[in-house]
Amino acid sequence: MEYTYLFGPVPSRRFGRSLGIDLVPFKTCSFDCAFCEVGRTTFSTGERAEYVPIDDVVAEFQQWVASGGEAEVITLAGSGEPTLHSRFGELIDAIRSSCDTPIVLLTNSSLMHLPDVRTSAAKADIVKVSLSAWDEASFQRVNRPASGLAFDALVSGLQQFRSVFSGRLWLEVFLLKGINDAPAGVARIAALAEGIAPDSVQLNTVVRPPAEPSAVSISREELECLAPLFSPPAEIIARFQAAEGQAPASSVRASHVLAMLTRRPCTLEDIAGAFGLEKALAESLVETLASEQSIRAITRPDGVYYGPSEGV
Repeated sequence: MEYTYLFGPVPSRRFGRSLGIDLVPFKTCSFDCAFCEVGRTTFSTGERAEYVPIDDVVAEFQQWVASGGEAEVITLAGSGEPTLHSRFGELIDAIRSSCDTPIVLLTNSSLMHLPDVRTSAAKADIVKVSLSAWDEASFQRVNRPASGLAFDALVSGLQQFRSVFSGRLWLEVFLLKGINDAPAGVARIAALAEGIAPDSVQLNTVVRPPAEPSAVSISREELECLAPLFSPPAEIIARFQAAEGQAPASSVRASHVLAMLTRRPCTLEDIAGAFGLEKALAESLVETLASEQSIRAITRPDGVYYGPSEGV
């Protein structure tokens, strides 16, 4: 079955097999992060609205459940910032009433200063928030926020959210070479993180093709040196390892692969692992999409990734 708002299940380094739900049009976001694997933000905004019809999203999800769909988590994520959708809390309620699969919200933290966002986000089982800066200047440099969004409000929003959220709160710190990886700056992020009191702090860096060539990863050794600045020491997120046996090969079509690649560039091995395919079949699907000019190859030092062609 083809879906407009659902994608996957896709492999996640943190959550296992994740069914994604996309609540905003492609690259509608409150940030324009240089490291974003989805690409440059094309519509930068901090305004909340019903960007896609919530009734249609719920109907798709219910169809997926009725068809026997299985995933380890249901994740609100995708092409931009999910909390921009003014009714995402209603979607969480609908998911909860349809299945008992844990619900994950992936947010860049930009709107946590809004009480309605905190109330809706608190309905999730796991909320992964982001904090990759330590003051307004570094915030502008790293995240390039939409007009009207301020760093102090973001931090205050996270602190207030922690006080009302009883689920698991994971804080991701995304580090870039020469931009926000200096120990003094990371130590200031660590001090702010201590005031937020997440259940886990996770250090991340570029592992997929970023929006900007200037977004360069730091080494695992450097991450290991920075992790003890956090108390307790931060976890270093390991690179995704493909899993096997996740979907019957006969049910996987090129359109399913394209839906995943539109939201996150992947290697051939990622594609094979995500759908439980033999490498030869994954290659065939990639070749089909390439012949249709739906995808393009992106060569990086760590391998060849496939992402959507311009305009897809």
